[in-house]
Amino acid sequence: MRVGFIGLGSMGLAMSERLLAAGFELHVWARRPASTNSLVEQGATLCVSPAALARSVELVCTNVTSSTDVEGLATGADGLIEGLETGTLHIDFSTIAPETARRIAGIYAARGIDFIDAPVSGGSSAARSGSLAIMWGGCASRAEELAARIKPVFDCIGKTAVYVGAPGAGQVAKACNQMVMVAAIEAAAEAALLARANDLDFAKVHQAVSGGSAASRVLEVFGERMIRRDFAAGVEARLHHKDFGLLLGEAVRLGAPLPIASSVGQQLNALMAQGDAKADTSTLLTVLERSSLPERASS
Repeated sequence: MRVGFIGLGSMGLAMSERLLAAGFELHVWARRPASTNSLVEQGATLCVSPAALARSVELVCTNVTSSTDVEGLATGADGLIEGLETGTLHIDFSTIAPETARRIAGIYAARGIDFIDAPVSGGSSAARSGSLAIMWGGCASRAEELAARIKPVFDCIGKTAVYVGAPGAGQVAKACNQMVMVAAIEAAAEAALLARANDLDFAKVHQAVSGGSAASRVLEVFGERMIRRDFAAGVEARLHHKDFGLLLGEAVRLGAPLPIASSVGQQLNALMAQGDAKADTSTLLTVLERSSLPERASS
């Protein structure tokens, strides 16, 4: 299968390398051509524009940062829509606004092109190991047909792939994922703060609660980072901040009350304000320390 890939950050690069290793004929484009070098050395074909890439492949994958980025790649000048033919597919692995996914899908549908919003969870380590969790949305009346067409790609990069519903549904599922995960990171930070306020070793508290019903992958990974005070980026906080902006915007649009998510969103705002956008989201602990226990906060 001839596959195009745009968006070669840590996630996209890992996904692209897996596709190449699995024998897909890979075509790539990037705003910064240097980011394609390693893939070209491994056998990928470099394209001069998104439109040129689209003309060369059967299926396009994108994994970029924002709704604006995806929409520009899809429908902007020299964008994918200028090269995609009737019957071709665009799978977007980015985390964007559900409404943007629906809008792109509608524009594509008028030309007989399918848009699949398929945000992923698991981070760059899961991308490298091919164990991402994929949640996707696409045309409901043709879901089985689409699932069969995208299965080879999903099988290569993911451990699970769940069809959630019509275009935009994948983004709603990802928003739910992010709400639960980041709320759990904030809860771990608050637990660390409470333990410290009582002059307890959070490493011991962490060990104790990890054997109980509070045990989770989030507590394990992010709690350990808080114990070690290792706030180097695992997941850059700015990305979670972006995700919460999207999901809280959707809540406003729908009039859906999300009290916990709203509170966590404010903590992420504070994290950004203190200049830690590129630190790991476990840095939420320092937001609490600076506001509640300034005399105890580490320098």
